[in-house]
Amino acid sequence: MKFKKIIGAVVTGIMAFSLMACGSTSSSSGTASSKGKDDKTITIWAWDETFNVKAANEAKEIYLKDHPDVNINVVSMARPDVIQKLNTGLSSGTIEGLPNIVLIEDTNSAGYLQSYPDQFKDLSSKVDKNKFMDFKLSCMTEGNKLYGVPFDSGVAVLFYRTDLLEQAGYKKEDMNNITWEKYIEIGKAVKAKTGKYMLALDPSNLGIFDTMLQSAGSWYTKEDGKTVDIANNTALKDAISIYKQFVDSGIVKLVNGSEATRAAFQKGESISVPTGCWMSSTILKSEDQKGKWAIAPIPRMGANPKSVNASNNGGAGWYVLDKVGDSDLATDFLASTFGSSNELMNQLVPDINLVSTLKSASSSENYSKPVEFYGNQEIFKDFAEWSNKIPAVNYGSQSAKIRDIFQEGVQAIVVNNADVDETLKNIQTRAEVAIAQ
Repeated sequence: MKFKKIIGAVVTGIMAFSLMACGSTSSSSGTASSKGKDDKTITIWAWDETFNVKAANEAKEIYLKDHPDVNINVVSMARPDVIQKLNTGLSSGTIEGLPNIVLIEDTNSAGYLQSYPDQFKDLSSKVDKNKFMDFKLSCMTEGNKLYGVPFDSGVAVLFYRTDLLEQAGYKKEDMNNITWEKYIEIGKAVKAKTGKYMLALDPSNLGIFDTMLQSAGSWYTKEDGKTVDIANNTALKDAISIYKQFVDSGIVKLVNGSEATRAAFQKGESISVPTGCWMSSTILKSEDQKGKWAIAPIPRMGANPKSVNASNNGGAGWYVLDKVGDSDLATDFLASTFGSSNELMNQLVPDINLVSTLKSASSSENYSKPVEFYGNQEIFKDFAEWSNKIPAVNYGSQSAKIRDIFQEGVQAIVVNNADVDETLKNIQTRAEVAIAQ
């Protein structure tokens, strides 16, 4: 079976949550600079020169207009390097060489805050958390304290080719607020009438599970973010059922890795991409497909009454390391830019296709501009509207461990038709042992 061959090739290299999101493979450039005690210098670490790094540099330019005496050093490095260097510094207690500000993915932030509670600065006095969308806050707050400034939304979106959909006998209206079950039905018609796949599926990437779970306000842990919730998780069982239908129905092109996933829809081999809004910048690169794409809300799980047509996939926030120095200056920088600047958010819409989680950003001029590539659809206005409907969940600090174990269970269920309940009980036990270590 093709699925077995592909998943066997990737299971030992399971991707971290939302690996495609935020350009995790960007190359490193620049180095962290040391500074004197009295220097007004801020060093920022981020990855992806076309997205996060570019955003930091544009924030820098805005801040320097009113603070010309401040030096801001934006350091670009690969995402794994950011994680490795930050972990090494914090675990050793050696702050030399660490930045003042660092970008951290939402699914990892709780782990840092719990493991190093004294290393991150409380930003509550400078940044009003009420200005941001609720779903972004749980991973960066402890009690009444806010430790991060929310950045990009990973609002889940159904990107699709309108021309190929029409060849299968469907219209744009047929894609709005649908269930995954309806999505599969349409996918069968698409495959039968056009020979195209509905989507490309990488078995090593659990993003589709994350999206389905959060649409029902559920996660791999309970609301406390600590207690493993696998064996009796109704939403998870519903997601597994849908995923198995994807594979069994023949509507998916099975691929290995993010590059193969992108290649499938760029070449027209698959006609839709259910993922985070950040994928738009990649879709836009296929200029020969201008006017042939549209977006719709992410499908919901029809068998689950809690599931809605809104979810999240990816996203990150900006954090200040309190012990590095100049933490007040770093906090002021974030508060003045990513924490409140509609000017910056409006500028980043055309520059990096940002969907901001600052509530007021949705009223910015560029959010209402039609995008020719998407048939003049006002996609950023839609992104903002759907972002406000995303159910909030607590990712906790153990998501990575639990998801790695769960990924193996998916293989057993989908490939070997293992009993779902027994497999999930086994995953529950293994996950509990793993996080207790």
